[in-house]
Amino acid sequence: MTMNDYAVPEPETMTLPDKQTVQAQVHLMGKAARAAASVMAAAETLQKDRALHAMADAIEADEAALLAANAQDMATAGESGIDAALLDRLQLTPERIRSMSQGLRSVAAQEDPVGALSATSRRPSGLEIARMRVPLGVIGVIYESRPNVTADAAGLCIKSGNVVILRGGSEALLSNRAIAACVRQGLVTAGLPEAAVQLVNTTDRAAVGALLAMDDCVDVIIPRGGKGLVKRISAEARVPVIKHLDGICHVYIDNGADRPRAVEVALNAKTYRYGICGAMETLLLHTNEAQAMLPMLVDVFTGKGVELRGCEHCLEIVPGMNAATEADWDTEYLGPVLSIRVVGDIEAAIAHIARHGSGHTDAIVTNDIARARRFVRQVDSSSVMVNAATCFADGAEYGLGAEIGISTNRMHVRGPVGVLGLTTEKYVVNGDYTTRGG
Repeated sequence: MTMNDYAVPEPETMTLPDKQTVQAQVHLMGKAARAAASVMAAAETLQKDRALHAMADAIEADEAALLAANAQDMATAGESGIDAALLDRLQLTPERIRSMSQGLRSVAAQEDPVGALSATSRRPSGLEIARMRVPLGVIGVIYESRPNVTADAAGLCIKSGNVVILRGGSEALLSNRAIAACVRQGLVTAGLPEAAVQLVNTTDRAAVGALLAMDDCVDVIIPRGGKGLVKRISAEARVPVIKHLDGICHVYIDNGADRPRAVEVALNAKTYRYGICGAMETLLLHTNEAQAMLPMLVDVFTGKGVELRGCEHCLEIVPGMNAATEADWDTEYLGPVLSIRVVGDIEAAIAHIARHGSGHTDAIVTNDIARARRFVRQVDSSSVMVNAATCFADGAEYGLGAEIGISTNRMHVRGPVGVLGLTTEKYVVNGDYTTRGG
């Protein structure tokens, strides 16, 4: 079989007029992906890295075309009344395009986990037992708004020896097509099958349903989008899903924390970017710090245009603050709104997070090592931070090069999912013509 046997139709030729045709086309993509998976699993590290650098080169060279495609998407999305958080995620800028190419080069610089062996143990039978890292296989990524996911997911899947089928949102279709063209160019340059990265070229929702049902071709689904999308995928998927529903992230300012620096951390956690899932949505403040710190926090947040919603204790200190409702503690705002609650101690902060948190990212700001350790042990989130802003919950910041998503699952992988998270293990057993006796 030649590389041409793995080729998939160019986006412009993939006309999908009805549900039945959509399902048929997506299934053909799945079959091509499954065939390409064995090639990718055996690909050498140098070949994969060559593809990643060629993709980065193509993205940098085609910056003007990417910006033009994105401008069309932005105009259409603006006319449709899409909210500000999604618009922010949708927009490409020269800086974000450079970040995409740098992310691909960063992934290329990562150690290749495929084929790595664990330490070997020798059994009384004479067998030598080890575990080998292997790709997951065919990954379906379903995402909204963020066109950078096209490059990030492609890069991470290639490096980890996987194949990926991408289904982006309708609002980013032109941007995703332009980026996918750069990805294909990189695959061709490195002599890898084009079916290793395929973009579903339709806005028809039937394509999502078809992808979720292809348990014969797809090994895992990763959703990147709003709660509604993730809920649908979790309910309908016939294959495992790596997901998180919400990013209801907390920062707890402990008794005795350095007040000016604690304010800086809280401000950064909320306002670095409102639309990211690692943005702080609730600030918890120790009661001993409330009288002194709350006015400081009100000043800096209102200066940034953030609406504050406080508990009863907050309203006693700052009477003009909006009152928080019970629903606020369970809301991912993804915008310039912040809820604030005064708590009696670290136990109350941990209890609030356990009740209202989403298991994504939570932080403590403290000068007390014992309380920091307690918070880290007892808060059950995929990332728990000490004296750092929650917006650091990001694969690139964790040294993963990029991420394909953030998992709040407890099985297989948790937190930002990078190259290693896209592999699993198999046992490798060596004997010396060894047989098992009765």
